[in-house]
Amino acid sequence: MPDMQPLISDFVLKLKRRKVEGSHAVARQTAELLRSVVSQHRMSSTNQAAALADAIHAVGEHLIAANPIELAVGNTVRRVLHIIKEEDISFTAVGIEGLSVTAVSDDECDSGNDDRPTLSAAVLASHARNALRAPSLQTLLDDIPVSTALTHSSSSAGDSDGKTAGDKSLKTRKLKHDVIAAIGDLIEEIDTCYDQISEQAVEHIHQNEVILTLGRSRTVKEFLYAAKEKKRSFRVFVAEGAPRYQGHALAKELVEKGVQTTVITDSAVFAMISRVNMVIVGVHAIMANGGVIAPVGMNMVALAAQRHAVPFVVVAGSHKLCPLYPHNPEVLLNELKSPSDLLDFGEFSNCMNFSTQDGTPLLNVANPTFDYVPPKLVSLFITDTGGHSPSYMYRLISEYYSADDLVVRRKSTS
Repeated sequence: MPDMQPLISDFVLKLKRRKVEGSHAVARQTAELLRSVVSQHRMSSTNQAAALADAIHAVGEHLIAANPIELAVGNTVRRVLHIIKEEDISFTAVGIEGLSVTAVSDDECDSGNDDRPTLSAAVLASHARNALRAPSLQTLLDDIPVSTALTHSSSSAGDSDGKTAGDKSLKTRKLKHDVIAAIGDLIEEIDTCYDQISEQAVEHIHQNEVILTLGRSRTVKEFLYAAKEKKRSFRVFVAEGAPRYQGHALAKELVEKGVQTTVITDSAVFAMISRVNMVIVGVHAIMANGGVIAPVGMNMVALAAQRHAVPFVVVAGSHKLCPLYPHNPEVLLNELKSPSDLLDFGEFSNCMNFSTQDGTPLLNVANPTFDYVPPKLVSLFITDTGGHSPSYMYRLISEYYSADDLVVRRKSTS
């Protein structure tokens, strides 16, 4: 795809230089780029869905490698791969259902018997999607005899060989069109996640409650705005979120909306947590085990909330749901920012000259970006699909991602 190479290279460069940061912006721009890749892809292979998936894999591995800490890139790539498989299976199921109906009609004309099971395209597509999901009690109970329908319908497939060749181009165009439309729905889902989450605010924030949050999160801000618009009266403690102090910006925005706000230092969280009814925070990513990657200092807040039996609630869009586990080798849990956020180089430049006998400097400055909060410290996830417990994350993963796409394949070096 030579026409797409400049766009791909430009987005890769933006990811490397951190010009695009934040799960929402990264996920949306990744989805837009992949939609362009699908629209420009020339589907000339016999297996159209596999060829399209290979193209997405090839682009996805470059995007993920450009900035591994932005897990939303990999999430979006895997969502698009799952969309391709679902659309291909749905199209195939519709074709199978049509063949089954034709065969039954011929039998009715000859003998008047109707012994063959006929399943609708929707049922076949639903059962086919279950094949993409991880085993669970629900999928085991969904016992639909698809194999019987496939066996009977295959007998009529031979009569339609002449039509198959003529329908390949139609299937190719329809598959690409359906995938592009589904990616458009994904982009709309990313854009509307704030509204979907905010609609649930009145169910969780009650009158005269005290809420604590850390730093600044747009999801948390919109969530609190929605509760205020519903005439909820509550108070917010905002931990400033050092060393970036984004909590100061959130406090200003809440005050402008008429929310009673108190700014506290991060070190005062444990002292103030006993006055709090609920902790509501935004995160960078939700892992498959229900743990979260969040701004630095969040694990301290979660431990304080657990010590005082305060609910620790995470609000996040479904594009932040990562199908990987923290122990996976391809997951980069953290990165270090510039030490200048913590220390002024001019004041401590003299300290840089002191070192041990082996040359190791005596002064080291660590400025990590993220914390990892284990699932046992999380009380509830509020996503655009509703509220879920940490133990339910596996079910959402089975709906959004295919098991084969959890690790993006690497191109062969041979």
